[in-house]
Amino acid sequence: MTPAIMTLVLKPLKGMPLIQPGDNLGSIIYGALQKNGITLKDKDILVVTQKIVSKAEDRYVNLDNIAPSSAAQQLAAICEKDPRLVEVILRESREVIRCQKDTLITEHELGFVCANAGVDHSNVKGKGNEQGIWYLLLPKDPDRSARAIQAYFHRQEGVKIGVLIIDSHGRAWRQGIVGISIGTAGVPELVDMRGKKDLFGYALRITQIGAADELAAAASLLMGQSDECLPVVHVRGFPYALRESKITDVMRNKSKDFFR
Repeated sequence: MTPAIMTLVLKPLKGMPLIQPGDNLGSIIYGALQKNGITLKDKDILVVTQKIVSKAEDRYVNLDNIAPSSAAQQLAAICEKDPRLVEVILRESREVIRCQKDTLITEHELGFVCANAGVDHSNVKGKGNEQGIWYLLLPKDPDRSARAIQAYFHRQEGVKIGVLIIDSHGRAWRQGIVGISIGTAGVPELVDMRGKKDLFGYALRITQIGAADELAAAASLLMGQSDECLPVVHVRGFPYALRESKITDVMRNKSKDFFR
């Protein structure tokens, strides 16, 4: 018998307002779902860009208020970045992985390796009328942020959904950025296929699917990277069972990191 073909449907939510510190993201997304004619069902997923989570959680930083340390000044001389920005990056990082002209790669305090510890200047205007050079940090605990949105919809609609917080990261050995998961509630970071049989009856020995990252990349295509104003994507038909997971599930242990 031919297996049923799964259909995965992703729809970006139009009409989302600009997010301000203290905003209730669950309530705002709920309003956007209504405007877009979407009624949530069990097993649906909301993919949310990190940017609006950070804004709602007031993760702004003003470089005018930052005094760079000597370590930041030394690294800034190498990578040719503003020493105040480098200081912010260091405060968000566990370890500096690479530093050279125009490039500062660190291990973020959440555990993943990325450029500038995820500190971002794009689509960041700042708060109120306060002057300065504003940047946005990643959420302090993206898993917790995802769970808060998930819990809102469970209370509001009585549905069991998944929530994925995503960001755009570069990749070693490849050009270009892609969307990846940085926080999850109900969406499995990894789907373990080890022990399952392939077409010819061989048991898979190594295969683990980065399911959350695959979905993050698909949603990121619809969100865009500049002025699209589509920070949330509704997903229906995710081919794997929803279950509790956390971002650390996908982090490679340093003992198995052969490339750092």
